[in-house]
Amino acid sequence: MTLTELRYIVTLAQEQHFGRAAERCHVSQPTLSVGVKKLEEELGVLIFERSKGAVRVTPVGEGIVAQARRVLEQTQTIRELAQAGKNQLTAPLRVGAIYTVGPYLFPQLIPLLHQSAPEMPLYIEENFTHVLRDKLRNGELDVIIIALPFEEVDILTKPMYDEPFCVLLPAQHHWTGQQFIDSTMLNDKSLLLLGEGHCFRDQVLEACPASGGIQESQNRYTTVEASSLETIRHMVASGLGVSVLPQSAVDSHQYTAGVIEVRPFANPAPSRTVAIAWRASFPRPKAIDALVEAIRQCPLAHDSLV
Repeated sequence: MTLTELRYIVTLAQEQHFGRAAERCHVSQPTLSVGVKKLEEELGVLIFERSKGAVRVTPVGEGIVAQARRVLEQTQTIRELAQAGKNQLTAPLRVGAIYTVGPYLFPQLIPLLHQSAPEMPLYIEENFTHVLRDKLRNGELDVIIIALPFEEVDILTKPMYDEPFCVLLPAQHHWTGQQFIDSTMLNDKSLLLLGEGHCFRDQVLEACPASGGIQESQNRYTTVEASSLETIRHMVASGLGVSVLPQSAVDSHQYTAGVIEVRPFANPAPSRTVAIAWRASFPRPKAIDALVEAIRQCPLAHDSLV
């Protein structure tokens, strides 16, 4: 039984004439007749009742023709799905990003990606690195945007851009007189940090190594943990303390002048490398290429491409 034979019987049932059916199938009448006969012999039943004047579908043939029609419809659906698959930029792309990247990258990324791949909308999730890693591995996400280091078996990574860290200060803080802030200056100050689980917290502590080892009893170092960089910004604005932000988050606020100030670190300034990661088996490499190109065009990444 072949799809060609199924197409013959469906067409013949519609036309009820071998000549017209053969013409529609773009074959000779003998070819169509042989194909129909072969299928009847294989099934062991007559699908058509033949006479000199007409061709009629037998009662058992009606069920066979109806099922053949459904098979051909499903076959066409498969072809359409395959055709859509050839254009890797027509289906949604499921993108995850860590909390300290997503809010600042996506507003720049989405318009650029929409220009280059207008039929590829994004499903977006922001989460912790370990959650994004698990969802990438089990197929819930197609690609994730994280900070290096990131190593996982059968996962490909591509560094996208380096991003320096900056110090965020209340406008009246005495450090605003400094042009640059040395990382050691943070060791005996109230430093506002993200809570446990945020990789950016670990990167800040690594940038100020003495701060992470200070014993609470020494009363030299106090942290007030927050759930987001925006919450930290609000607490800095209120005068509670100072904090460290990635460069992309520096200008993302609505405070008027004279509320908060930003200062760069003295060299060597701490920074992070933002990268994307995807499964090596992901079947849409052109979608990854489109995402990479759009990120590279983003203003926040343009001057610090890896």
